[in-house]
Amino acid sequence: MNMVLLTAVGVGGATMVGALIGFLFQGLSHKFSDIILSFAAGVMLAAAVLGLVLPSLEYGNIGITVLGIFVGAVFLNLVDKLVPHLHSMAGGDKESHNNATLNKVLLFVIAIAIHNLPEGIAAGVGFGTGDVSHAMMIAAGIALQNIPEGIVIIAPMLSAGVSKSKTFAIAMLTGVVEVVGTMIGYSTVGIASAVLPFALSFAGGTMLYIISDEMIPETHAHGEERGATYALLAGFCLMLFMDTMLG
Repeated sequence: MNMVLLTAVGVGGATMVGALIGFLFQGLSHKFSDIILSFAAGVMLAAAVLGLVLPSLEYGNIGITVLGIFVGAVFLNLVDKLVPHLHSMAGGDKESHNNATLNKVLLFVIAIAIHNLPEGIAAGVGFGTGDVSHAMMIAAGIALQNIPEGIVIIAPMLSAGVSKSKTFAIAMLTGVVEVVGTMIGYSTVGIASAVLPFALSFAGGTMLYIISDEMIPETHAHGEERGATYALLAGFCLMLFMDTMLG
């Protein structure tokens, strides 16, 4: 149990390490902000495909995976429609254009947090089934992935007017979600194993939705399409490299 808890904290803590690095990227120009956000889209795209959709297929089947992707996308779409004032939760800038940007950024952060839960569950299930070496490999992969994710959620929030303290607190909460997921997976291994395929693809769907609906249009709206495209490819390839190194 102690190993599970330490691993869970370590995996969640990797997000905090990334967040602290992310604070180095402050006072960014609009051009560079688009580049960073597009890089984040690439990181998320790889995480969605390699860390969520493909594992969902391994644990379940194509029907559950496709269903989960669409349900996840519809869920985040409903969050976008039913909670139109996300900026008030983060205490952002009062200007309307900044509020619109902050809503998009917070949807992106929500997608990150949602995807952290089934990842944590996957690590916890590994421990719960007694396959410690496999669980440690999963946890290591998640931790390495969480560092760039922690980095890329900071700059967009700061640029949208969220204070440093609230930005760090929000980043910390996304890491805590991973810890909670790990403990859920470990303590309810039977139930968690059954719902894991759907949970993984659901999280993948939320990330694919936010990438397509918000992040790519935002980064291509200010004349920096070429740079944004290459930044997305760089983020995707970074995660692909990390996944291959751990494979």
